[in-house]
Amino acid sequence: MEGSIVSTHLLIFALEGQRYALPVAAVVRVVRAAALTPLPKAPEIVLGILDIQGEIIPVINLRKRFRLPERPIGCDDQFLVVRTSNFPVALAVDNTQEVVQLDPEAVVEPEDIVRGTDYLSGVTRSEGGLVLIHDLDTLLFPDEEQQIAKALS
Repeated sequence: MEGSIVSTHLLIFALEGQRYALPVAAVVRVVRAAALTPLPKAPEIVLGILDIQGEIIPVINLRKRFRLPERPIGCDDQFLVVRTSNFPVALAVDNTQEVVQLDPEAVVEPEDIVRGTDYLSGVTRSEGGLVLIHDLDTLLFPDEEQQIAKALS
């Protein structure tokens, strides 16, 4: 097609009123928050584990990673089950909001805003305000990934 622009589909979710996004291609499913089983020897960022259709999945505390106020998981919260390059994880979020189709030209590179935002792949605007787009492959630090893999084995 002449003049077609490649676009990206993003799932927008919220934590503490801030909007974040992940590529839809990385999202396996969205499930209601459920009781977690503690995972001994897991990194501090792991809230526990879930059994989803026979697959054991670690649940990641994004509030801790993003330095947001901690609070217990509520029955209205959701888990985003996503695939990193190494293994699936569930991300504890307040809620999911919408899927948007985004022109890549509408994304500002994080380095153009401030240095040290390693787990962001970009920032964009939407009708609801700014949206921080996250890179799943940098969300967990390498030592955390190793600890999680060891704790799951």
